[in-house]
Amino acid sequence: MAYWLFKSEPNEWSWDDQKAGGCEEWDGIRNYQARNNMRAMKIGDLGFFYHSNIGKEIVGIVRVCAQSHPDSTTDDERWDCVDVEAVCDLPRPVTLAQVKATPELAQMSLVTSMRLSVQPVRDQEWEIVCRMAGMEDAPKA
Repeated sequence: MAYWLFKSEPNEWSWDDQKAGGCEEWDGIRNYQARNNMRAMKIGDLGFFYHSNIGKEIVGIVRVCAQSHPDSTTDDERWDCVDVEAVCDLPRPVTLAQVKATPELAQMSLVTSMRLSVQPVRDQEWEIVCRMAGMEDAPKA
């Protein structure tokens, strides 16, 4: 299993929206690398839910509940999406500034590929961010 980070603008789709929904499409992604990341996902993979632009913080954890399939928001066959469901709130959000200030996270995609909307997260990065958020035991994919 693997870990990921999903970026969303909270004025478009917030963590509260995600929690209120069930297993929801992560749709509208129009970047090949992000699409390829979703194509690599497996059911049960976990991801951070990140509020971009407004807040710039990791606020929750989601689980992939459906593997890559055609994105229902377009007729263009190039674009896929996965479905994700909310797992839990982070005890305290982890800001982009905190991530950037942590030397062990200097190579995290959130720092090095800031514009990428769906990113891989390494196991060690997952553990560190979960600790920063106040989780004693990081959820395992």
